[in-house]
Amino acid sequence: MRTGVGAVGYRSIAKNEDHQGEWIRIDWQQDVTIDQIVLVPTIWRDTVNGFRADGFPAEFRILVGTAGESEGTVVASYGAADSILPRVAPLVVSFPATEASWMRLEATRLSPRGWDGMYILQLSEIMVFSGQENVALKQSVDVSSEEQHDPRSARHKQHLVDGFVPYLMDAYEGKQSLAFVSEIGVGDSPEIVMDLERPLSLSRVHLHSTDLSDTVPQSVPEDFGIPRSMRIEGANESDFLDAVQLCEYQMESVYEVGPIIMRRFPETTCRYVRLIVQDPYVYSGGGKTGARIGFAEIELFANGQNVSVGKSVRANFDADSPARKVAALTDGNNLFGEILPIRRWMDELAKRHDLESERPLLRAELNDRYQIQTTKLNRLAWLAGLLGFVAVCTILVERIIRQRVVYQTRQRIAADLHDELGANLHAIGLLGDLAQTTTDSPDQLKSLLQRIRDLTERSGAATRYCSNLLEAKGLFGDLMDDMRRTSTRMMADLEHEISFEGEALLRNLKPAVRIDLFLFYKECLVNILRHSGATLVTTHLKADHRELCLTITDNGSGLENSSGARVPRSLSRRSRLLGAQVDARDLDSHGTRITLRLRTRKFLS
Repeated sequence: MRTGVGAVGYRSIAKNEDHQGEWIRIDWQQDVTIDQIVLVPTIWRDTVNGFRADGFPAEFRILVGTAGESEGTVVASYGAADSILPRVAPLVVSFPATEASWMRLEATRLSPRGWDGMYILQLSEIMVFSGQENVALKQSVDVSSEEQHDPRSARHKQHLVDGFVPYLMDAYEGKQSLAFVSEIGVGDSPEIVMDLERPLSLSRVHLHSTDLSDTVPQSVPEDFGIPRSMRIEGANESDFLDAVQLCEYQMESVYEVGPIIMRRFPETTCRYVRLIVQDPYVYSGGGKTGARIGFAEIELFANGQNVSVGKSVRANFDADSPARKVAALTDGNNLFGEILPIRRWMDELAKRHDLESERPLLRAELNDRYQIQTTKLNRLAWLAGLLGFVAVCTILVERIIRQRVVYQTRQRIAADLHDELGANLHAIGLLGDLAQTTTDSPDQLKSLLQRIRDLTERSGAATRYCSNLLEAKGLFGDLMDDMRRTSTRMMADLEHEISFEGEALLRNLKPAVRIDLFLFYKECLVNILRHSGATLVTTHLKADHRELCLTITDNGSGLENSSGARVPRSLSRRSRLLGAQVDARDLDSHGTRITLRLRTRKFLS
């Protein structure tokens, strides 16, 4: 923000109610194509909320038209829903290119001023752009009411188009440049001449006052070094014999000075531009009195572009000092850095306001999303913990199930051993009793002794077999040998055939699969012996890289006539443990076929 004394802008008569309308009209005498209007607010120092716009209209519309139009066309309309307040930045109103020679702002609802709450319409500046040209600069202004009528006062309608705004240009780019300041004689006629190197069609000049923000507080007033009267001429001859006056400047009050003194003039083609000081600034301070001349930059515009940047500049007095070079007048920088085009400057200030207005919304949105993300992460952590717990429980349950299966298997083996040996020992005891009673019959005694011998061998074989199972050498050994032994023992009185394919894969079965597969097979044989009445049993076990298939066929009475179910429950239970599919069906030629299929990836170790 600016400091020091300067023109505030325009202020209407104060009113007690906000709905009493006010209007402002600016005429620039001729039809031009415009596409943007900038409303610069008057700034109030609020001790609670800081800087804010004062008296900026709460609801209004903007109309433009040509000289022959009395009503005009509405190019913008703002209401409470647009939330344009609070603000300190300019309001940039862009619209499609339109031919116009005047604009009118109609405020339908006013806002209160800061110090007493009365309702007013107050603005610092209105700019109307045709490309890069502010066609409203120094043009005629008419208003519905005005608090101060003296043009030399701080608040007057003509201050709306004087080019002074309540900001200092700080582009945050470029290099810092100290303003040019030099002493001159009181009676001298100092001149500054710029060479544009070729003739150009000039239409505007900007004189940047010396930057005063390098000390706090300011040691000199804002008009330091600015001549009270000066004339600017253009020429195509270096000796200015063909000089044409471009514009002149008269400081009638302190309100004629600001950070950038802007003047427009009719387009004039010239190569050389000369600034002639007619009434210099006189400085008194520190016991010294003398004339000073100083500017931060002199900009000359052709077709909206500053064509003086980097061009040579000279003075007819001893201008240069170690820190204050006359070349600083055309280096394109001020104390803060790069000097921006006015339209771009206003656009960036408005954009900054929009971004700062969105910042709390963005912060709130980020906080909301952070909270949501935190909640999701917490849920994910709990879910991960739950999944870990479930995994541990699953492993423990599976381990318990496996241990139970092993335990049940051993119990079954123990039961088989008990039943087999108990029956054989009982039979041997009976045969021994018979042998004692037949000592007189050698042939019969020989037959009994042979039967005792057979039972003894059978009991020994059963004992060795069950011992191997208990010592994990049977079920966890070679499956094919176990199946052959079991079929031979259980099918001793029946005709039985057993065959294998893919023996290498069968020997690579997982131990758990081997035990379940063996018990499934044994259960099939038990069911055949108990229920089928078969005389022939065929077993075929095949394994390849796609699946394992166990097929057991008998010539018995069939499923419907035996157990009354398609697949016995014991076989279904065992197939589920294997993760396999089991099928049981009766054959047309009498008998039953049991088929068990297991995918290879489930049984290889």
